[in-house]
Amino acid sequence: MVLKGLCERIVASKCTSKSSTETVDSTQVPAYLKAGSSDSKFPKASLWSSIFTSGFSVVESFSESSASEKKAVHSRSSGWAAAVRKVVTSGSMRRFHERVLGSSRTDISSSDGDIWLLGVCHKISQQESSGGVDTNNGLASFEQDFSSKILVTYRKGFDAIEDSKYTSDVNWGCMLRSSQMLVAQALLFHKLGRSWRKSVDKPVDKEYLKILQLFGDSEASAFSIHNLLQAGKGYGLAVGSWVGPYAMCRTWEVLARSHREKNDLGEPPLPMAIYVVSGDEDGERGGAPVVCIEDAFKHCSEFSRGQAAWTPLLLLVPLVLGLDKVNPRYIPLLHSTFKFPQSLGIMGGKPGASTYIIGVQSEKAFYLDPHDVQTVVNISGDTQEPNSTSSYHCNVMRHIPLDSIDPSLAIGFYCRDKDDFDDFCSQASKLAEESNGAPLFTVAQSRSFSKQVSGNDVSGDNTGFEEDAFLGTDHDDNDAGTNEDDWQLL
Repeated sequence: MVLKGLCERIVASKCTSKSSTETVDSTQVPAYLKAGSSDSKFPKASLWSSIFTSGFSVVESFSESSASEKKAVHSRSSGWAAAVRKVVTSGSMRRFHERVLGSSRTDISSSDGDIWLLGVCHKISQQESSGGVDTNNGLASFEQDFSSKILVTYRKGFDAIEDSKYTSDVNWGCMLRSSQMLVAQALLFHKLGRSWRKSVDKPVDKEYLKILQLFGDSEASAFSIHNLLQAGKGYGLAVGSWVGPYAMCRTWEVLARSHREKNDLGEPPLPMAIYVVSGDEDGERGGAPVVCIEDAFKHCSEFSRGQAAWTPLLLLVPLVLGLDKVNPRYIPLLHSTFKFPQSLGIMGGKPGASTYIIGVQSEKAFYLDPHDVQTVVNISGDTQEPNSTSSYHCNVMRHIPLDSIDPSLAIGFYCRDKDDFDDFCSQASKLAEESNGAPLFTVAQSRSFSKQVSGNDVSGDNTGFEEDAFLGTDHDDNDAGTNEDDWQLL
């Protein structure tokens, strides 16, 4: 009776409020911003979201409430159940994930210096931040670049996945959505170039629409959540379950190979080879991962079926950089990867709340958030209206401290050709040299050479392949000569 009475009070307050948190909006303004002061008005709703989230959100079909259902909310007999359901699937869902991810911010300060967004530097001056934004200044350029990146979020109302009852990925599909965003950016760069921006007053680009169609929410779409789950079964992917970055990277490798084998003729949906960069031959153990140049050649040759020595290449580098948090020594290195022209950002966030990190400014990490719930949309190749794809973009520039992200993550890079790959290797080698013996990853010509280097590390050479230890030991983090690297099993 206490539970029922409490939820009835929530119902009464929600029925008299004009807050928009009861409905899922398909625009890019986050639900918690639309709710205004809903956090202060409905603290109990936020509480119940953390208790009842999994119980209501991942099994049901999330169909829109009918008029009769809305009327039932007002009744004392069924009002409490409807209130909890609405709390879970609306604005409070956002607040629940904000608790997990940490509170995000949307302010941009010129005092924090330039912003690096996937290899492009946006110069932010004091004048640009204080007001009078001009369309030609760095801040406006950053905003346009950010809002042109493809956003993929939770969806509700798609066809059930395989034999399950799941018609939404709310509360468990954020890593899959983050990975879809990273691959979508690789396709944007490949098809339209890094300088492409989404127009608000011109007809929609056909190649852009084709990319969005690949990420639709049905088995007919090559890179749908349905097909990702099918391809990732061997790595533990399952409907309703969260997945880590390493398994996600390997899943894309499997899915791309499957589509390539089905397309003996013509271009496959992902017109580039995938190279998942890991440690030794077993791939999941110890040491900094090694970008092996011979392996890159091998992946390109296999992708082209021996017809070309080199092809476009998508590199995915899964990492574990600590136990509970990223070891501080890796933060500057992660920051520097966004300066690579080949940068595709990071799949990461907090445990159970993955995001897609696409930019940095000083200690801030800008990200696209998959946790907003949107209704399934069908993108037609004949679409001409620019606003028809608005649910795939975001104008809200959220950021969190870079040092607050989960240590389990994956970095992506896109190399258009051999020269681009050579440039990547040059920059990666330089970054490794500047790492004080603790690189994110290294570059080697062959596996035999990388193993030789790894063996030398055991003898004491400072090259970043030391034996691993977890955070929380009694070592002094400031003593680089005695503290071991925080590498774990991937």
